[in-house]
Amino acid sequence: MANTVCEQGSCGNALPVAGRGRVPRFCSTRCRVAAHRARRAESALPKELTRRRRWVRRDVRKAPRTTDGAYASVADGSVWSTHADALRSRAGVGLGYVLAEGDGVACIDLDHCLDGGQLAAWARDILDRCPATFVEVSVSGAGLHIWGRATVTRGRRIRRDGVVIEIYGQARYIAVTGRRFEQCPARLADISEVVASLT
Repeated sequence: MANTVCEQGSCGNALPVAGRGRVPRFCSTRCRVAAHRARRAESALPKELTRRRRWVRRDVRKAPRTTDGAYASVADGSVWSTHADALRSRAGVGLGYVLAEGDGVACIDLDHCLDGGQLAAWARDILDRCPATFVEVSVSGAGLHIWGRATVTRGRRIRRDGVVIEIYGQARYIAVTGRRFEQCPARLADISEVVASLT
């Protein structure tokens, strides 16, 4: 059965029926262009991430999905896909990466640190302490994901003075946008010292 909602996902608009009963993929040119840009950004990720079979799709509520659209468990590697397969899939609205034990890949999630493109001072302090590593803008456009190499055996959520910082390295999935922040490189650096300083 044809999809009846715009594939861009964030707009939530119903799709009009075109001639001969055809249903388009997007509700407008604006959504088509936004989806194209998102897919291009998703394909410009660090090779340290794209070469691993840790990829899932995500739905509009940021829940992980398989490339077929079923629920994807972060504990069951048999349902994860290659980056290429996840990128080709039309399930959901975007990509996600599963952080798995033993990989050494970690993510520092800075919530609500961007306002109109301006980075909050507390987030700038954390970013300035990191070596040159891949940093992306989150799905909401108001947060950042700092990707790197570190051993994080237990995820944690830190709340200080109204600031929320999450650190994960396994048994978690991160919604990936590929929207690079500033001039960050497409590689992962060792962020162990920064992770340790935030505990």
